[in-house]
Parts: sequence; structure tokens; C-alpha cells
Amino acid sequence: MAHKIVHWELMGPDGAKMAEFYRNVFEWSMEAVPGFGEYHMIQPDQSGVGGAIGQGSEEMPQYFTMYIEVDDIDAHLGKIEEAGGKTLVPRTVIPDMVIFGMFTDPAGNIVGLVEADTP
Repeated sequence: MAHKIVHWELMGPDGAKMAEFYRNVFEWSMEAVPGFGEYHMIQPDQSGVGGAIGQGSEEMPQYFTMYIEVDDIDAHLGKIEEAGGKTLVPRTVIPDMVIFGMFTDPAGNIVGLVEADTP
């Protein structure tokens, strides 16, 4: 199975400012995700692959990443570490939404994983 890119995130220290900037520059309409602060979803019909713009966490205030779909996040994080990458966020479940993890590649790029067959 080839692993496809299924989502992206573009985060900054001020989520509202980030959303306003990209809304104005690219005319994307965004939908805030209830309970997730300044996290705004953008549908694939507007950006090619669906994604989100918003506010990063205290640990990661700004980043741009893509998410790759895999069958088993823990197994892939193991492969990633064996190949020289590092787990940044272990397998994390957000009920009724997504199962994800994040890693850094050998160059320090942040990349996300999404477990297949999640809502």
C-alpha cells in the first residue's frame, strides 16, 4: 500500500491572525473546530488536500507539516526511529475525530501520521 498525504497544518503563535491572513490572501473559507481554540479547517475543494490553519501549542508554536496515512502509527514510528527519525508526538487518540502521531525526520522536519480507518 502506498501511503498518501491526507492532511496538512500551518500553525503560528496567533491562530486568528494566521486564519485571517490566509483567508484574505487565498480567499479560503474556513470552519472553526469547536473545542480546539483557534483551529480552522479548510476543505480539499479549496486547497487540493484538506488542511487546517491555526494556533500552535506552547511546545510547537509554529510549524508547517503534512500528515501521511498509515495502517499502524506505532509500527511506523518504530520504523522511523530505526531509520534515523525521532518521535515527536506518540500515537494520540482524539475520540470520534482522529488518531495521529508526529515525528521529525533526520533533517528536523516535522511530519504527521494519521491512522487509516479513523473517522
